[in-house]
Amino acid sequence: MITLIIGTNRKDNRTALFARDYLDILAELGETSVKMLDLSRIPHDWFHPEMYHEPGPSLKAIQDEYIIPATRFIILAPEYNGSIPGVLKLFLDACSVREYEASFKGKQALLTGIASGRAGNLLGMDHLNAVLQHLGMHVSPEKLPISSISSLRDKNDKLIHEETREVIRRQLSAFLGVAKPA
Repeated sequence: MITLIIGTNRKDNRTALFARDYLDILAELGETSVKMLDLSRIPHDWFHPEMYHEPGPSLKAIQDEYIIPATRFIILAPEYNGSIPGVLKLFLDACSVREYEASFKGKQALLTGIASGRAGNLLGMDHLNAVLQHLGMHVSPEKLPISSISSLRDKNDKLIHEETREVIRRQLSAFLGVAKPA
């Protein structure tokens, strides 16, 4: 199973639009075992000082459904202050308290940076890469910075920039090991 993580808890975030594109392309590539974990739609009652001793029931349920059974992760991380959103790091920290190895060790991760600026959250992906490798994950070299996101969609939020759609397809194909047609 693949878990696609929308790495922000900001309501009505633009990263969720790209997650929808990723789900569509994954389906086109024949990948049907995908769950989406949107950090803006989960309960945040697990965020308290005791979370480092014993995670609460809502975090355990999320971890049991989305993190432990996953063999691969696709993480879409918007750029916040030159890095990743704090909630994404906090979520990873909280999950590392319980079932550390079952949650992360040896699993694969694919990173995409989302930014309104020009760098596509390259620095944030480097930070996230370091965290994930520390957790024992294998991070794909197919990192994708998506920049200037407001110019990539039409007024209905449909991705109209075909080059971006194609690089996402290539990134996912490489991650899934899908051979290109001859």
